[in-house]
Amino acid sequence: MATDKLSDVALRSIKPRDKQFKLSDGGGLFLLVNPQGSRLWRLAYRFGGRQKALALGSYPATSLSDAREARRKAKGLLEAGTDPGQEKKKRKAAVRAAEEAAENTFAAVAEKYLAKAEKEGRAAVTIGKARWLLNDLAAGLADKLVHEIAPKDVLAVLRPIEARGNYETARRMRSTIGLVLRFAVANGWAERDATADLKGALRAPNVRHRAAIVKPEPLGVLMRAIYSWEGGQPTTVAALKLMALLALRPGEVRGARWDEIDFEKRTWTVPLERMKMRRVHATPLPDQAIAILKELRPLTVRGEGSLIFPSTTSSKVPISENTTTLAMRRLGFGPHQMTSHGFRAAFATLANESGKWSVDSIERQLAHVEGNAVRRAYARGQYWDERVVMMQWWADYLDQLREQAKYTPRQDKRKAMRR
Repeated sequence: MATDKLSDVALRSIKPRDKQFKLSDGGGLFLLVNPQGSRLWRLAYRFGGRQKALALGSYPATSLSDAREARRKAKGLLEAGTDPGQEKKKRKAAVRAAEEAAENTFAAVAEKYLAKAEKEGRAAVTIGKARWLLNDLAAGLADKLVHEIAPKDVLAVLRPIEARGNYETARRMRSTIGLVLRFAVANGWAERDATADLKGALRAPNVRHRAAIVKPEPLGVLMRAIYSWEGGQPTTVAALKLMALLALRPGEVRGARWDEIDFEKRTWTVPLERMKMRRVHATPLPDQAIAILKELRPLTVRGEGSLIFPSTTSSKVPISENTTTLAMRRLGFGPHQMTSHGFRAAFATLANESGKWSVDSIERQLAHVEGNAVRRAYARGQYWDERVVMMQWWADYLDQLREQAKYTPRQDKRKAMRR
C-alpha cells in the first residue's frame, strides 16, 4: 500500500498505530501518520546533493488534491533550480515582515498608545481629543512605519493646519505625535522622536486668556442674573451657581455624580479620571452649595452613581460643555466678558486680593499642581481646614456681592453688554 496512489476514501479510514508510519502518493509526496493521530503531508526531494523534506500542511485541512498541487509547484521550482524549502522560508519571512510592518505603522502604534492611556485612567475627553488629533488631523502619517518617520513627514501634516491659522492646534498636534513616537522608542519600534527637531518650526499662537469677570461689582451683577434667572433649566442654573461657588473646572462639574457627594462630611470628591491633572480632588462644600445640591437631588437622582447634571435628552449623558456658556450668553454676558472657566479666575483673583488666605490653599482649591518638584514633594498637605473656612467665606462674599448689585436682571443685561 505504501507505493499505491492514495484516495480520499483511504485517507478518511486511516487509524493511528503505536508507531509513526508513512503512506506514499508517489513523486515524493507522502502522508506521515503519528501515534497521537496527527496526519501531516510531506514532500521528499533532493537538492544540491542533499535529501530534504518539505512540509505541505496537515490532513484534512490540506486535502489530497491540495497536497498534489503543492507537489506540482515544488517540482516546478526544482526544475528551475530553486530549493522549494528555501523558497517557503522566504515567503514566511516576507509575510512576517509585512505583519510586523502593519503593527509598526503610525496608526497602529497610536492605537496602542491610546489604549495605554485609557488603562492609566486618562480622562475620556483627553483621549477623545488625542484620537481626533492622531486619527483625523495626522492621517497623512497613518501608513508610515514609525522608525521611518522623519521631521519633514511630521511637518507635512502640520503645515496645512498652521496655514489655516490654527496655530495652537498645530502645536498640540506636534506634541501628541511626539508622545506616540516616544512611546514607539520606549518599545523598541523606533530609534528616535522626529518631533524633537521641530522646536521653533511652527508659528507660536497668540495667547488668549479666557474671558473672566474679576471685579467685585460686575461679578455681583452676574451672580444676581444667575440667581434671578427663572426661565433656565434647573440643572443649568445649579451648575452655574456651583461653578461660581467652588471654582471647579467646567468639565469636573458637568460630569459630576451623586456618589461623589458626601453630605455628612460636606465634601465633593472628583475622581482622577475626570480631573485634568489626573489626581483625585476633594473640595469642601459651603452651606450654599449644600443647599443647591439638596434642592437639585430629587430632580436628577436616577439610582446609584447617577449624574447630578444630566442632559434634557438622556439621564445617562451630562449637559454639554456649551450648556453653561450659552446660558451666560442668554443672560447677556458675551464671549469677551465671561466664560464658564472664568469663575476660577474670579475666585483666584479675589481670594488672593483679599489677603485672607495662603497661596497654597487657593492653589489646592483650584487643583493646580506645584511646578517646583522639590516643593511639590514636601507641600503634600491639602490645607483642608483653611480651605473649609475659605470656601464658606467665598460663598458668603458672592452672596454679598449679589445683594449689593444695583440692577434688575434686564438692566443687568444692558449693563453687562457695555462692560
